Amino acid sequence: MRSLLLTPIDRWLAPAPLPKRVGWLGQWTYAHRGLHGDSVPENSPAAFDAAIAAGYGIECDVQRSGDGRAVVFHDWELDRLTGETGPLSARTAHELAKIALSGNGERIRSLEQALEQIGGKVPVLIEIKSRNDRRVRPLCLAVHRALEGYQGHHAVMSFDPRVSRWFARHSLHTVRGLVVTEENARTLVGRWRRHSALWIAKPDFLAYDIRDLPSAFASAQRRRGLPVLSWTIRSAVHRDLVSLHADAAIAEGEGLAGPKPERERPT
Repeated sequence: MRSLLLTPIDRWLAPAPLPKRVGWLGQWTYAHRGLHGDSVPENSPAAFDAAIAAGYGIECDVQRSGDGRAVVFHDWELDRLTGETGPLSARTAHELAKIALSGNGERIRSLEQALEQIGGKVPVLIEIKSRNDRRVRPLCLAVHRALEGYQGHHAVMSFDPRVSRWFARHSLHTVRGLVVTEENARTLVGRWRRHSALWIAKPDFLAYDIRDLPSAFASAQRRRGLPVLSWTIRSAVHRDLVSLHADAAIAEGEGLAGPKPERERPT
């Protein structure tokens, strides 16, 4: 089964967004978890400040605390990034706010606090961390509440197509994306899974694994109007692939060394 044969179904079940809704996505390079390094932890206030100062958009990770708040943190467990152990979801937002990030001692923050810091100065991509064995509604609601009233460019995205579908149904103004990795599954079954996820998610854009580019699926969606962002860009070779097969990079390290995209000036 070729992607071309499924394109009419894609258009029907996952229509492309209006260009003015998603045009800003391709005008930025996004610092993956902020502009972090040896003494600047990922997803930290310092990493976000550095990204803003350097003129990059920000990609960050969000999951749900034990008391239902959206907090900025990547791992399910606290062990790698802090001096604490155990699952993040076992702690309340208040408890998490007391935990220092390894590297500079800054604290784990709520999404509201991170958005207040960013303040619309650069766009933000919010990757919502979900698991198949958990309901997505409480997590999506927590993110939705944090975004209420936020005026800066922002988008949510997730590997879980249920997340994008929730925002498609309950928060139409929120730009939403589907994160995709093919994991070498370019078989008939793999292609069917990607199209099925697309139809469930109804996304405005794709965030694609750089290891899978070029991709027939990504190219087909891009041709019909879905911007394609790519992660994680870590080298000049990756940047070249983005220039040929995607609209914007989610990058870190050497992946941020290239020229930044030109942006339209306000009229």
